[in-house]
Amino acid sequence: MPILTVDINKAGYKAQEPVISQVGFKLERSSLTGMIGANGAGKSTTIKAILQELPFVEGNVARKDGTSYSYIPERPIFYDELTLWEHFEFVAAVEQLSEGHLSYAKSLLEKFRLADRIHEFPSTFSKGMQQKGMISLALFTKPDLLIIDEPFMGLDPGSTKMLLDMLDEEKKKGTGILMCTHILDTAQRICDSFIVIEQGTVKACGTLDEVLAKCGAEDGSLYSCIDMADGDNE
Repeated sequence: MPILTVDINKAGYKAQEPVISQVGFKLERSSLTGMIGANGAGKSTTIKAILQELPFVEGNVARKDGTSYSYIPERPIFYDELTLWEHFEFVAAVEQLSEGHLSYAKSLLEKFRLADRIHEFPSTFSKGMQQKGMISLALFTKPDLLIIDEPFMGLDPGSTKMLLDMLDEEKKKGTGILMCTHILDTAQRICDSFIVIEQGTVKACGTLDEVLAKCGAEDGSLYSCIDMADGDNE
């Protein structure tokens, strides 16, 4: 059984004004699926529908029973009154996580070179440091499903490689990963499958070869699958 099944007839912020329609796909364990499309195509709205953050959804979004998930937003979000480490303690308390999870959190922070900043407020961090903090917060819970929106924003080359290695490790653990990204050359290299969103619906879905064939991308590039005229709002 897929870890995530999405079957949305239509969804948006008002019932009479749907932003996406006929969006359907499945996500398997131990897989990395890239969701791609131009600005305004409907990628962010699709993610919000999956996270049950839209006021109007007609259809069904189902996770396999017992599936835990984490979400990494495009823009890091932190509580102003909590230090970085207090964020981990807060999540651990709410989710009733073990000391083993907090030990794993420390190892992630060591890898991202944030261990010496854990008692500081994330609001004082650079964008890249905040992004690494969000990634660590998402991974330390050891989710079955990981949903990521533009994870490479603000990361330097070293941190980008580290994240790619971590995503590969997560796949090997059985995690299903849905990643929304504009970095198509990287997506083409690391993703197992793709979902192309255009004008609020699924244009193509499947392996790289299947998606390229569906889009008529004769040059073999995902860039040829994207309609750059979609717009600027999602």
